[in-house]
Amino acid sequence: MSEKVIHDCINSIPRDIQIIIVDNSNNKSFKNDIEKKYHNVRCILSENNIGMGAGNNYGLNEIDTDYGFILNPDVVLRSNTIDEIIFASKKVDTFSIIAPIMEEENYPNYKFEKKKGVKNLNDEPFKVDSVDGFAMILNLSRLNKLENFKSKKYFDENIFLYLENDDLCKRVSESGENIYVVPKSKIKHLGAKAVDEKYKYEIELSRNWHWVWSKFYFNKKYGGYLNAFIKVCPIFISATFKMLMYFFINNKKKRIYFYRVLGFLNAALGKKSFYRPKINN
Repeated sequence: MSEKVIHDCINSIPRDIQIIIVDNSNNKSFKNDIEKKYHNVRCILSENNIGMGAGNNYGLNEIDTDYGFILNPDVVLRSNTIDEIIFASKKVDTFSIIAPIMEEENYPNYKFEKKKGVKNLNDEPFKVDSVDGFAMILNLSRLNKLENFKSKKYFDENIFLYLENDDLCKRVSESGENIYVVPKSKIKHLGAKAVDEKYKYEIELSRNWHWVWSKFYFNKKYGGYLNAFIKVCPIFISATFKMLMYFFINNKKKRIYFYRVLGFLNAALGKKSFYRPKINN
């Protein structure tokens, strides 16, 4: 599904850096072609679609370096992206996660509480509460010493899609560790534009199912069942109303909101995040 963009991603990474690709499609032809074309790339096939978090864990447990750079296939680095992060890492306090920044300033790939103030204006690295998971460097040598990460399950594998990075960052912050963003280190993220046109509708269904499921699971994990129900129930009510509205006018959007409803119901009933997009390679 990401084959049309992954070459731009790989070519933006310096050739002296070893790359591990975890492919959830179990596409042996893709593995052979990619490893033949790029000598610094190793492709691991998972038998099943295990999701973002589990896939990241899989790759991170295959390396023996002090740092691991999580990168989605639809991300392109600039020529100085990694050099700027290395330079910044020597200037900041100890960190467990450090990340580049999106070129598109209207779509920041980080979050922090407003009361902490706006980031500095001197392009210096700044602390945040969380960063998006499509581009982040994990300080594995530091994380592995923390009680929360001794199992080397950095990402919660119960989450198939959405909020797995928020969960990781929350556990890092709760351990008293720092998360930084480096303004001089730029990346371009294609996002939804990377999805093949023929898969877009099925992916949209999957996103809506998992978006609601993950929101319920995340809030339940950190605030209990009632907290999750109260926070996510408005989404369920809205989705139910829109599903019925589009059903009566026979608009295909009814399925999208139907999948939101299903995501909520399965999470509320304590069922696992089982839904997988129906994609044939």
